[in-house]
Formats: sequence, C-alpha cells, structure tokens
Amino acid sequence: MAESHALQVNYYRFINFRPGLLLLPVGVLLLAFFFLPLLVLGAQSLTVAGGLSLMNYREIIFNPLYRTSLWNSFWLSVTITLSSLVLCTPIAFYLGKSKSSARPWFRAGLLFPLSFPGVVVGFMIILLFGTTGLVPALTNVITGKTYLVIAYHLSGLFLSYLYFEIPRTTAILEGAVAKLDPRLEEAARSLGAGRWRVFWEVTLPCLRPAILSAGSLSFATAMGAFGTAFTLARGFTVLPIAIYNQYTLFFNIGLASAMAIVLALFTLLMLYLYRSLESGLKEE
Repeated sequence: MAESHALQVNYYRFINFRPGLLLLPVGVLLLAFFFLPLLVLGAQSLTVAGGLSLMNYREIIFNPLYRTSLWNSFWLSVTITLSSLVLCTPIAFYLGKSKSSARPWFRAGLLFPLSFPGVVVGFMIILLFGTTGLVPALTNVITGKTYLVIAYHLSGLFLSYLYFEIPRTTAILEGAVAKLDPRLEEAARSLGAGRWRVFWEVTLPCLRPAILSAGSLSFATAMGAFGTAFTLARGFTVLPIAIYNQYTLFFNIGLASAMAIVLALFTLLMLYLYRSLESGLKEE
C-alpha cells in the first residue's frame, strides 16, 4: 500500500510538472532569439569608443535625418492602423454575417496578399503608380497629363502598407463578428433602438477587444516593415531603412542598435497600451 501511494504521489507530481516541461522549449527559444539579442543590442547601443554613453540615442533625437525617419515610421503606422480598421470593419461584417455563395471566394482573394513578401508588394505599387505605371499612363491618355506618380513617395508606401494590412485586420475582425451574439442586437431592436444606435451602443462595444487586437498588430507590423520600404523608399526614409543603412553601408553598429531598441520600445509600448485597454474592458 505504501509503495502504491508513493507511485500515485509521484504520478500526480509528474502530471502537475508536465506543463512546465512543455513550456521549456518555448522558454529556450525566447531566451535564444528574443532576450539575448535584445541584451546584445542594448549593450551595443550604449558602447561608444570602448565606453558607455547615450550618444547614439541623442543622435536619434537631435539629428534631423534620424528624427524624421522615426517620425515617418510612427505617423505612417498610426495612419495605416486607423485606415485599415475603418476599411476592414464593413468587410468583416460582410464575411462574418453574409450567407452569400461568393463569400468564400471573396475571402480567399482578400487573404491572398498574405502570401506576398514585402518586396513583391513594392513592385506591384511600382507597376501601378511608378513613372511608367498603369495608373499614370491612364491619366495621361484621359487628360493629356501624367498624374498619380506616387510609387516612390510616402503616399505610395502608405498604399503598399495598407495592401498587406487589410487581410490581417479583416481576419481578426471577421472572427469577432462571427462570434457576436445576435440576441444582444435583437434585444436592443426590441426596445426601439435603430440600426445605427444598435451598432454604436451594442455591436461596436462588443467588438472593442478585437479592434484593439487588430490595431496593435497593424501598428507593430507597419513599424517594422522592411521589404516594401526598401523597394519604394526614394528621397525619404523610415526607421527600418535607416537601421539597414547604418548597419550595412556605414557599419555603425552602435547607432543601428540604438535605432532597433527605439523601434522595439515603440512597438512594445503600443502592445502594452493594448493590453491595458483590454484589461480595462474586461473589468467593465
């Protein structure tokens, strides 16, 4: 009996410890590919001429070129986030609630851009809005003048970012729309609320967690996007391109590391705000 009890105790100990064993590989990956690289980046960003200094961070703040790169990345990411949420919300309602037979085909076409790397998206924008692109050529035929040559401007980068953010944002919002309890909306209508009032006071609050999740993902993706910016950045720069240039062209590892840390901090701050807002909504 004592041996049987001991075996049973050891079995339950193993069962309770097993989740920790399952998390061990994830912990090793996080340590090897996240925490250690961040520590190395942090150390490199503070190393100047063999000593420790904040000179690289001061350079980012006070040098107009790097400050503009940071600002371009930030406001472009914010604009992309808001635009994708506005555009994708009605699409998500169609995909989540419509019974149309064309819905699967529409979803497949919408999600197809997820298979494209950023460089391909950049080339597509060049084909459409470049100097000899399709859209400028059409404006020349129609008006006699060439318009919308925007591929190598921030507006062209905006369109390319929006192109690959729409599928991600739609996928998150569609899942939330599909899980909405229709009884809540029906109850509001039975009390005399109109369609728009139901949407603003019932449906939209239920979707807030999904909207926050989609927005934080959109912001983080846009802040770190490189391939598309590498293809289209001419006469302007964003932070990922500035990091690439400092590391590969000038081999200024300290400044490149500081920029990478700043980029990571902005992204982590956005994710922290998302988690805070999500926790606040759950408490309500």
